[in-house]
Amino acid sequence: MTVKTRQYSGPDDFTAISNFLIAHYLPNNQDGNWLQPEWEYMHTHPNLDVTALDRIRIWEAVSPTGEAGAIVGVVNYESKLGEAYFQVKPGHEALRPEMLAYAEANLHGVTPDGQRYLHAYVNDFDTELETLVRARGYELKPDWGRPMSRFMIPDLFPAIKVPEGFRLKSLADENDLWKVHRVLWRGFNHAGEPVEEGIEGRRKQASSPNYRNDLKIVVEAPNGDFVSFCGMWHDRTNAIAYVEPVATDPDYRRMGLGRAAVLEGIRRCGAEGATVAFVGSDQRFYKALGFEVLYTTNCWTRVL
Repeated sequence: MTVKTRQYSGPDDFTAISNFLIAHYLPNNQDGNWLQPEWEYMHTHPNLDVTALDRIRIWEAVSPTGEAGAIVGVVNYESKLGEAYFQVKPGHEALRPEMLAYAEANLHGVTPDGQRYLHAYVNDFDTELETLVRARGYELKPDWGRPMSRFMIPDLFPAIKVPEGFRLKSLADENDLWKVHRVLWRGFNHAGEPVEEGIEGRRKQASSPNYRNDLKIVVEAPNGDFVSFCGMWHDRTNAIAYVEPVATDPDYRRMGLGRAAVLEGIRRCGAEGATVAFVGSDQRFYKALGFEVLYTTNCWTRVL
């Protein structure tokens, strides 16, 4: 089969890659690709370097008439140059040497002293890709892995409670962007009150196609502040939920608020048919909720 390759370009390709990730998902994410919500969350994250999006590369199968058709591979970064992630249609793994060579030439980062480098991310069950990066001189960064954990959603969901005076609700009930900004700022351990300029980043995050206010869960304190937040995403086609991001104000931790927010988001997705939830973490917080680690996407680094 003939394959053509081209650069990523604009909203149509965003949608096409979203559809590609959904179409080739395998149970427990054994296709090895990103979940579609990861791709969507990347595009509205305030830390994304949007100036390099056109360096993302797409591989497409060519029809008998010579026209490019279905996507069979994508190589992309997540937030900035220097990272490479490989999305491949099952059965087209032979493209990966070419994809890695492209990433080295076009997605590399540059250190302050001028050294070029690439962090190539490889799932720990993908022995073929691991063998490839080892052969090209990449070295494992043991502490840079990205775990993926799974929660099997029960048919009968247990009751979710918060302490007296607190209220569990969603942004469909109250979509106060400043309150969202404040809980995420404080919940990710930034000191003091949030900077006002950052609210534009929160507005951007709420602009993605599948962002749903009713799946963005908050816990409201007695004083009206949002003090815990859970972003939840639902891929209806594959009946999966995805947790991102989760944050609790340091003044309100160890009260069960984060737990309640996450479980409420999962419960809502389960009520719509989701059977499993994923989170990109192996923190004890998630293990205590019932998540189990499926695999780790390891970081392999090479100075080019």
